Amino acid sequence: MDVREICRHGVVVAYRPMVLSEAARLMRDRHVGALVVVEDRDAGKWPVGMLTDRDITVSAVAADRDPRTMSVGEVMSADLTCVRDDDNVLDALALMRRRGVRRVPVVTRAGMLAGIVTLDDLLQSAVAQLDDLVAAIGGELAAESREG
Repeated sequence: MDVREICRHGVVVAYRPMVLSEAARLMRDRHVGALVVVEDRDAGKWPVGMLTDRDITVSAVAADRDPRTMSVGEVMSADLTCVRDDDNVLDALALMRRRGVRRVPVVTRAGMLAGIVTLDDLLQSAVAQLDDLVAAIGGELAAESREG
């Protein structure tokens, strides 16, 4: 299965100049724990970083810095891990495990933002596939019982 089949296409984004307090409100209002930081170019959004609620807490709040004066660009993780929309979900999971991240932007072959995939999304997909396997086994056993 490709990542495009399970990723979320409605990505909540931020821009480098946005102040952290505004980014935090956006996370709260949209019920997300991270924002993909993007640049607008070539009629699309191009991911350049990630900002998590933990980034805000550690870099601003815990450091006694004012989140109303700090920008997303000062705090975001610029060492971005992305997966392509045509990557296999197992390959995406392996990459996320290697990099120690819970969520990654999904990009097209050209690098434009296409979605976001989280460990929760991958887990839900795996559980659905396991459920299908259990149902198939159950159906086989039922058929054997009827024949036997």
